[in-house]
Amino acid sequence: MTTQNKRRTPIVLLSLAILVALAPTLTRADNGSETPEEESMTHQAEGTFEVTLQPLAEPDASGGTTLARMSIDKKFSGDLVGTGKGEMLSAMSGVKGSAGYVAIERVEGSLAGKEGSFVLQHSGTMTRGEPHQAITVVPDSGTGDLVGLSGTFVINIVEGKHFYEFEYQISE
Repeated sequence: MTTQNKRRTPIVLLSLAILVALAPTLTRADNGSETPEEESMTHQAEGTFEVTLQPLAEPDASGGTTLARMSIDKKFSGDLVGTGKGEMLSAMSGVKGSAGYVAIERVEGSLAGKEGSFVLQHSGTMTRGEPHQAITVVPDSGTGDLVGLSGTFVINIVEGKHFYEFEYQISE
């Protein structure tokens, strides 16, 4: 056995030991209340929203990058009816069309007739005009009828109008 393989063996064994120790906590107990089809049923929600962004501080434009902090206020309509409130941090580089942002937003309202709230975590970048976004429901943030909500949220902007597509599941 080479020296490199000798060093890897304890790490691999340690990793396996951790997985074995955690295995009981990584599997969900079946209480018999749902069928596998109900647990994995994915729903789609679509609609529009209006958004207002307000600066929370003076932007910091130094070193070729501008950093900003803003409040987010949204009004959703469609399959999701309600409001969103949160905060966003952004960075705009000196290269046209390149930027990034992160945000946390609490959404309150009705999703396909179910009342409650949940939190979205945003992460987005734009590389010379090419956008990439990841917006997900924060685990265990659902309240009311939305307890157990998980999913991903996509924002599309067409001719200045904001649209959303929300793929989600609600487990109990």
